[in-house]
Amino acid sequence: MVAVAVAPHFPQPGEAAPDFTLPSTAGEMVTLSSFRGRQHVLLAFFPLAFTSVCTAELCSFSDDFDAFSGRDVVVFPVSVDAIPSLKVFRSMHQMTVHLLSDFKREVVGPWDLLVADKFFSRRAYVLIDKAGVVRWSFVEANDRHKRENAELLQQIAALG
Repeated sequence: MVAVAVAPHFPQPGEAAPDFTLPSTAGEMVTLSSFRGRQHVLLAFFPLAFTSVCTAELCSFSDDFDAFSGRDVVVFPVSVDAIPSLKVFRSMHQMTVHLLSDFKREVVGPWDLLVADKFFSRRAYVLIDKAGVVRWSFVEANDRHKRENAELLQQIAALG
């Protein structure tokens, strides 16, 4: 049998969200498909912990935790940082959200988010409904920019 290489592809609205399992700062493995039928999921890929834009973005998720959870959405920030670093980062900023580590680039690679010459992820967002279907996705052209929570909550409101 010949192995066929699959080109990296960022999930688009209307597509089934590719499943994955990643370690979290809660000390457990998180499998995306385990949320099907239970909660919407917002994945927020960020380049690196301990950087100014990423810190502001992740702290804002914690600040608006009730707004997201009140709409039956679990937010998972994802980066290529190792779990020990993410735990320190989370604790240092007293974040309420748990972070996922894609240290082995098992998601950012196939999802076409890896900045090859820098080995970190581009900033991107994927909103997945309870059926496991991507309803909105966006990749920032400039990693120093981020979506505001008001815009993310507007996309979530469109889920109905």
